[in-house]
Amino acid sequence: MGENSRRIAGWREWVGLTGLGVESIKAKLDTGARTSAIHAFDVESYKRDGERRVRFFIHPLQKDERLAVACDEAVADIRTVSNPGGRREKRYIIRTELSLGGEIWPIELSLTDRDEMGFRLLVGRTAMQGRLLIDPDHSFLLGKEKRSRKVKKTKSRGTK
Repeated sequence: MGENSRRIAGWREWVGLTGLGVESIKAKLDTGARTSAIHAFDVESYKRDGERRVRFFIHPLQKDERLAVACDEAVADIRTVSNPGGRREKRYIIRTELSLGGEIWPIELSLTDRDEMGFRLLVGRTAMQGRLLIDPDHSFLLGKEKRSRKVKKTKSRGTK
């Protein structure tokens, strides 16, 4: 996508994570963050057929822990990332697809505890590079929340 074809997005947008089975999640589009991150809990790494994988759950709805989406993804990398407080931590990195404004593209996500943060999903500048220009004065320029929330698997928090 060329510089002239970049789309203007708001500082927060409704996006989908198609590879994780999440049709709609509110995201903060943050040009100050290099890496994208998603709130993940009950994270467990394991190997299957020699491949390192990670199982985890996400809450796609802000301030609502009733819906939990079960995910099982290949580990793309383990990286040291600075958290919002400046502390360095090791995080699992997975690859999935992000959908926004009718377009879908690959994205890398770090798995972390964002329970105390305002957004379950933070989209960093690496994921937006060459695709989006962010208008900090506006929100939801590229779409609205999808009401039907289709997920691969769900569980109630606290059950296995």
